[in-house]
Amino acid sequence: MSSLFHWREVRPAPGAVVAPDERLPWPQTFAMGVQHVIAMFGATVLAPILMGFDPNLAILMSGIGTLIFFVLTGGKVPSYLGSSFAFIGVVIAASGYAGAGPNGNLAGALGGIIACGLLYLLMGFLVMAVGTRWIDALMPPVVTGAVVAVIGLNLAGIPVKNMAPTPFDAWMQGLTFVCVGLVAVFTRGMLQRLLILVGLILAGLVYALLTNGLGLGKPIDVSGIVNAPWFGMPKFSAPSFDAQAMLLIAPVAVVLMAENLGHLKAVGAMTGRNMDPLIGRAFVGDGIATMVSGAGGGTGVTTYAENIGVMAATRIYSTATFVVAALIALLLGFSPKFGALIQAIPLAVMGGVSIVVFGLIAVAGAKIWVDNKVDFGDQRNLIVAAITLVLGTGDYTLKFGGFALGGIGTATFGALILWALLGRSKRS
Repeated sequence: MSSLFHWREVRPAPGAVVAPDERLPWPQTFAMGVQHVIAMFGATVLAPILMGFDPNLAILMSGIGTLIFFVLTGGKVPSYLGSSFAFIGVVIAASGYAGAGPNGNLAGALGGIIACGLLYLLMGFLVMAVGTRWIDALMPPVVTGAVVAVIGLNLAGIPVKNMAPTPFDAWMQGLTFVCVGLVAVFTRGMLQRLLILVGLILAGLVYALLTNGLGLGKPIDVSGIVNAPWFGMPKFSAPSFDAQAMLLIAPVAVVLMAENLGHLKAVGAMTGRNMDPLIGRAFVGDGIATMVSGAGGGTGVTTYAENIGVMAATRIYSTATFVVAALIALLLGFSPKFGALIQAIPLAVMGGVSIVVFGLIAVAGAKIWVDNKVDFGDQRNLIVAAITLVLGTGDYTLKFGGFALGGIGTATFGALILWALLGRSKRS
């Protein structure tokens, strides 16, 4: 256990890679952890709000889940676990949630989330038992790159369609990603590494000047920060086990598995380290984290693409930053005031940051193709990539009774099935 929390300290040159088993000096590692918390915060808060869960509890469980994942993967996989959007539809269906305020019928849905985590856990044990040699044959670079790109492209509609309700907000989104771009290109050293955080702060200050100062848009409301207590317990809830809710929610494990697999492939490609031997342990860690979250009244969790996007931008893959981020999330879970502070970030500014992060994920997928010299003159490669990108970007959905497989799920499994169905071309 002592070696699990040991990292070799490095002071890299600007733009140099920091490996998972390395770390920056602790003050810089803390700053990177804050950046990762901000990257995941919007989605991790939004998902529980859409389902009627307590956002502070979701933040707390994301921290606990990330630490569970870290331990069970031996501290070798740099990933953050946050609220999964894959649960939204089935939880609303199982609980009959009307869409506003606290969800008064969470118990059955929580039992379904635990069942989903158990199924996911069993999948992980299966992978650990049979090995991972089949992974390369099942997911060659053309499939992996397409799936990783789809993760970013599928999420693109969230900031573009849902996080800019007015023309002013749309302009602010543009200003935000310009700020991030300016920091990324024209700064050096640690400031450049913190491009997401620094760009967000700059855009937030401009937003406050234009709205609170000049009255051009919806002003930043700090009353929630002022009125929120520094410390407070989140609202825990107990699960109940209803067979219908469990059958409805448990199949989400398939989507979580697809997301996690794509994320692991992306992390492996970025770090240059083979993550395949850790796939089973990653599934087990995510499954246990989902069960623990559901048992306490929280949402199901999954590895987060937003944090992978931050790693792609900063080239810092140290797992120490995720331990720091998880500990910060634990504190936020018990501090309504800090939660209110993050939630006070203007929606348009968070949307602009999301555009950058999701775009970086999509480019990471394309980088897999470039690094592995994928031949798009090969019709098999071309068809698999083309169809996968459109399935994921268009959020193509298939329904099986009360269960819907959409977006990332259909794209992932579509890519796998197409690759196997089309067989080996003469030039592959």
